[in-house]
Amino acid sequence: MTTLDVAIDSIAAGGDGIARADGMVVFVPRTAPGDRVRVQVDARKRFARGSVESIVSPSALRVQPLCYHYRVDRCGGCQLQHLEYAAQLDAKRNIVRDSISRIGKRPVDAPEITPSQAQWRYRRKLTLAMRRRQGAEWVIGLHPYDDPARVFQLADCPITDERVMAVWRQVMEARRFFPDESELRAFVQIVDNGIAVVMEGGSAWPKQSEFFNAVADATALWWKPANRTRSLVAERSAAGAGASFQQINEAVGAALHAYVLDRARAHKPRLVIDAYAGSGATAIPLATGGVRVIAIEADRDAADRCGALLAEGSRAVTAKVEDALAEALPADVVLLNPPRTGVHEQVAAILEAAAPAPRAIIYVSCDPATLGRDLARMPRYRIASLRAFDMFPQTAHVETVCELVPESA
Repeated sequence: MTTLDVAIDSIAAGGDGIARADGMVVFVPRTAPGDRVRVQVDARKRFARGSVESIVSPSALRVQPLCYHYRVDRCGGCQLQHLEYAAQLDAKRNIVRDSISRIGKRPVDAPEITPSQAQWRYRRKLTLAMRRRQGAEWVIGLHPYDDPARVFQLADCPITDERVMAVWRQVMEARRFFPDESELRAFVQIVDNGIAVVMEGGSAWPKQSEFFNAVADATALWWKPANRTRSLVAERSAAGAGASFQQINEAVGAALHAYVLDRARAHKPRLVIDAYAGSGATAIPLATGGVRVIAIEADRDAADRCGALLAEGSRAVTAKVEDALAEALPADVVLLNPPRTGVHEQVAAILEAAAPAPRAIIYVSCDPATLGRDLARMPRYRIASLRAFDMFPQTAHVETVCELVPESA
């Protein structure tokens, strides 16, 4: 290991600060642009990850992190709590720009970003790891950023909604009723009709009724046994509080959703393909407004819910996007809202070869790197607009909406 004094000049995707020394790029967690820090690095490589030994000269962009676990337990759930909020937004704008320019080979300016009105208590879902030590004692919490194999006991997560934390505390108190395993995972999420708890792991759960009775503020309990699908095992009302995907940050999610609908409608489409459609949050309002929609979704339950609410003339297709897209084309607008891994390479190939080309592709991305990769696969289209949304304050994650049109348009 080598000790170096380096100056941090920017923030990388993932949240590490970036420094340069002797031709080597050094990534340093928990640093801010303008910091001068003393770090220990492995200097045998062109790229190195350094650990801060001391802050020689702090950046003016630094603030005291609010969360105890961020300061003391090195919690890896957040990456940017040590940065003032305006600096977090700048970092995310630059992450999007750099990913699209470097990976996507599309030189762009840093996009406009929609901030979150709430920088704390915005998360409507929290997932925790659960490990049982020797004997019966459970540790329930998150992982340090520099030791992902370890779990520390969580007391509070200040970016998480108080209602979610209240239910999580009930879950922790009900640990004597957990499935008989050494490792489990669970999440608590606000859903349309209450708060759902989802337990993951174990092959048998004889005390699930006792568990649900002890978690009094939960309205639904789901269980995903090892190597099996998830199912509803208990609920407190007939309203059916599901555990399907919901926006983590409700207000920013609503702003992003409205923006996507606006960009789609701007092209005056008669037919829209909504790929990765989920339960139809975007497909249904478009169809209700008179647009014919083909909604493609691999999850059968979600596709069925979407199809039941689509207006006449529109339909939902239960299939992987790469298997159904070619048959659904041609379309005026194609909406892409893939998981973090981005679109399947076949999806990009189909859109690149489509004849006629859609008037627009509107790509909603939760990972600028996979967005950049997918843009590089579709050189036929140019970027008409680009906008970022800060769905996850205090973290390095950023949502991006990229509007593409044919190069000839």
